[in-house]
Amino acid sequence: MSIDTQYNLKEVLKAILFASGDGVERSILAEKLEVTEKELDKAIDELEKECSKENGLHLIRYKNKIQLATNPNFATYIEDVLSPIREKALTRAALETLAIIAYKQPVTKLEIEDIRRVNCDYATQALLDQNMIEIVGRKDAVGRPFMFGTTEQFLKRFNITSVEDLPDYNQLLERIKVLDEEDEQSDNSLFKNTDNFKFEDELPPAEDDGEDFFNDDTQSEA
Repeated sequence: MSIDTQYNLKEVLKAILFASGDGVERSILAEKLEVTEKELDKAIDELEKECSKENGLHLIRYKNKIQLATNPNFATYIEDVLSPIREKALTRAALETLAIIAYKQPVTKLEIEDIRRVNCDYATQALLDQNMIEIVGRKDAVGRPFMFGTTEQFLKRFNITSVEDLPDYNQLLERIKVLDEEDEQSDNSLFKNTDNFKFEDELPPAEDDGEDFFNDDTQSEA
């Protein structure tokens, strides 16, 4: 197969991404379309330029993938017409837990609790249920506790290309935008100095290893 022009390549990319509905690896696109990385990147840049501003579709990039997504400015209209299932808002506890995992991954639940000084069973399970975090292995320590890291869903939801491009805590909090009251945002910011974390919205950590709250289907080895 041969794609003669950048214009046609851009339109082919648009069609592929629309049909996929999910992210597609750049390397797979280049291989299957038989184009160079330079040609592909040029077409991607053109498509990103076209799908921007007030366009109904936007191009997002994360890891080494690209994907078409709806313009976030039109979210209200989309919900009004299609009535999609709303993403569950993250609680304050889940927000703080997610931030710690994002910046310190891989990290165990007990290490998170050492920072937050509260039990994180509920917050961690909620993040697993929403596919914001995943088990990435076990720590070589007593009890071999699970270690957590963020997922591709985390990157897509907060429009972050990769974990290396994480913003500071305040910018990450602005992207999440789940707190209802603006004055709560200033009180519940995600502090960069984790040594000073102290919250009282959950119980103190349990004495055991805290891993029993996982469902059987999540207990997979790395």
